[in-house]
Amino acid sequence: MGFFYAINVILMQRMHNRLTMKINQKQKELIKIYIFLFILMFTIINWENISWMFNYREVSSLVYSFFNPYQDSDLLVSASNIKLPAKNPQPAAVNMAVYPYSEKSNSVEIPRFNVSVPLVIGQNTDTKSLERDLDNGVVYYPGSVLPGENGQIAVLGHSAPPNWPKIKYDWAFTQINDLQAGDQIIMHFNNRKYTYTVTEKSIIKVGQEISTSGLTGSNNILTLVSCWPPGKDYQRIAVYSELAPITP
Repeated sequence: MGFFYAINVILMQRMHNRLTMKINQKQKELIKIYIFLFILMFTIINWENISWMFNYREVSSLVYSFFNPYQDSDLLVSASNIKLPAKNPQPAAVNMAVYPYSEKSNSVEIPRFNVSVPLVIGQNTDTKSLERDLDNGVVYYPGSVLPGENGQIAVLGHSAPPNWPKIKYDWAFTQINDLQAGDQIIMHFNNRKYTYTVTEKSIIKVGQEISTSGLTGSNNILTLVSCWPPGKDYQRIAVYSELAPITP
């Protein structure tokens, strides 16, 4: 009797072990299916943001750019590439004091892209100094007039290839080519808010002067300057905007 009982216990234990193994195998299969479905759904939902990963050209470009960062630095910080007209200290159209008060620190906003970056006041055109400034935001180029004065302001900013991670501020002006006439650019400067309206944009060859065709002698032009195409030093892009008049 004891012998048959022992045999029965052994058989029951084996059946239990086999059943447990089958359950574990089923669980593993279900886990694999769940992971597959999760990855599939994540890919579908985020396709616009991750599609570049499946483009070998984008990946190779990103890898190259990672090991060769800030290729636009030399272009942006070369003093010989940025030539501004002589200053006219007269205020443009209306007195500066009437522009709205701003609690924000010096910065540039591009509402169309929900971009806001610190505005660093460049102290000189020394290459290394400008490169350091560009790491901390966009640069108010030395020699520019003040907001509200007659003349031109040049603001330099880095750009980067598509989907480049937001390291420092090398992405600041990546999208400025998509700005259209009528879009706004907002500058917060010395606790005042200045609203500019985009008028035109142009692609400039290396060494070519920034256009002054928009200057009338009684207006204030803000020009955003970056490399073109984004992240490369082949050419530059300049986006011109005019200070909007104050509504009484």
